[in-house]
Amino acid sequence: MKTWFNGKDGTKALLELVRENHENIARNLLKNPENVLHEINDFIVEIEWIIEEKPQESYDYYYDQIVSIGELLSTKIMTGFLLESGLNVEWVDARDLILTDNTYREARIQWKQTQKKTADKIKTLQERGTTVVTQGFIGSSTENFTTTLGREGSDYTAAILSYCLDAESMHIWKDVPGVLTADPRLFDDVMILPRLSYKEAIEMTYFGAKVIHPKTIKPLQNKNIPLYVRPFDEPESEGTLISDIVELSYPPVVVIEPNQCLLHISTNDFSFVAEHHLSSIFDLLDKHRLKVNMMRNTAISFTICTNFLPDKIQAFEKSLGDDFKSVVDENLELITIRHYNEETLTAMKVNRLVLLEERLHKTIQMVVKNIPVMKRKLPED
Repeated sequence: MKTWFNGKDGTKALLELVRENHENIARNLLKNPENVLHEINDFIVEIEWIIEEKPQESYDYYYDQIVSIGELLSTKIMTGFLLESGLNVEWVDARDLILTDNTYREARIQWKQTQKKTADKIKTLQERGTTVVTQGFIGSSTENFTTTLGREGSDYTAAILSYCLDAESMHIWKDVPGVLTADPRLFDDVMILPRLSYKEAIEMTYFGAKVIHPKTIKPLQNKNIPLYVRPFDEPESEGTLISDIVELSYPPVVVIEPNQCLLHISTNDFSFVAEHHLSSIFDLLDKHRLKVNMMRNTAISFTICTNFLPDKIQAFEKSLGDDFKSVVDENLELITIRHYNEETLTAMKVNRLVLLEERLHKTIQMVVKNIPVMKRKLPED
């Protein structure tokens, strides 16, 4: 994708490698791969048509048209395998189900149209006893262009379909035992949370917990659909159940978001940052799809913590115009501790310079720098 968009050599060779990898998987997995190989070729040809020309649209637009091919290829291969295994399955293009706006790479769902399209297509197949294989992560705009739903968008897709079909429950299969108190790649003594309320799960994902897409929980909560986060290497395990249970007592839960920055904005005329300034700033943040992870307002400046996305930040700074000036602090991390205690807080500050800190009743957030690359042991609750 970047190779072609930036005008570098080797794009066709990389696409050919994608073709070869998927064809090899199909040949090794299927007894009669001819039909699937033909379908793989059709999708590759669509990408070949795109890269024959120089880019005319935005990077995000082409990202969605090209990167989405992975979901389409893999589900075609899986459908072929399931059919050869004797199962009654049918492949359905998620772009025929999920309608979005045209905000590429983080599209917003058009719920009424999606619910109707999903019900019309999927319920008919269900009534015939057919199992549907479809894709996560992708949808289609009203102009019929492919869109994607953002990080971990496959989880979100499952929640969208569960909502539209009034599912009894939803199950997500992961490479971890369930929802954990911290990232096991960073900490040694994490523990599984066997039960979570919808509210707690929404808070955790909002603050950056990676195991579930931040938008996944709300559609399920709206229809009281329980969500199981389960390990695929232990299929009998229930993992973590997220439902409408009464709020529980939880141990400290640590979420670390890397690749953060602080964006400091002030007026060029040294006037106070007033409400009309903030209104225009937030309009621009929304336009450039920069998520505010943390913020602080003073009389003469406004500071936000956001994901460090250089292209979007540069475009945002440019759109501020002559009324504002901005400074960016890079190479930071955002640490969130839910249900914190002082022992956990002290441990997380070791060898860290805290640049911005905010405490709420159950949550503390800190923007920090100079985080050593090592595992740390969480103090016991």
